[in-house]
Amino acid sequence: MKSIFILISFLLFSAGGYAQKFERKAEDAEGLSVGEKVESFSASDQKGNTFRLDQALEEGPVVLIFYRGHWCPVCNRQLGKLEAELPRITEAGGTVVAVSPEKPDYIEKTIEKTGASYTLLYDKDYQISNAFDVTYLPGGLTRTAYSLALGSDFNDAYDDDKPKL
Repeated sequence: MKSIFILISFLLFSAGGYAQKFERKAEDAEGLSVGEKVESFSASDQKGNTFRLDQALEEGPVVLIFYRGHWCPVCNRQLGKLEAELPRITEAGGTVVAVSPEKPDYIEKTIEKTGASYTLLYDKDYQISNAFDVTYLPGGLTRTAYSLALGSDFNDAYDDDKPKL
């Protein structure tokens, strides 16, 4: 019993120390305002092709969604629902694009779990999520919960030592 208390205390205090080193909390990631413009960007898709926002917009509207990663059940459910609506979106002339900071190998896992046939982009160095003002660093307890409960593997799936979402 004493060892469990010590372990819990260690986790809480170490997470608290980590929490004070946040670059940005989730509540600080406000996103863009309605009507606000974003600069064009380019990124690699799941097939290794380069996607360019400006070129896609020449073809019609773009539905852009950010997701955490293949380990996120809420994200997978939403991406699957988006796949179900894909025919309606494409019939209206739209293009669907999903963006994640996960490396390309992990994007393939997302495709396996969701059946997504639309474009999935690797947001290397968080360039896209930063441009849309949605990047944040989850707290230590949140990351621990994601790891233990959902099986996230930030160290392998993301490019940096402080995986942001």
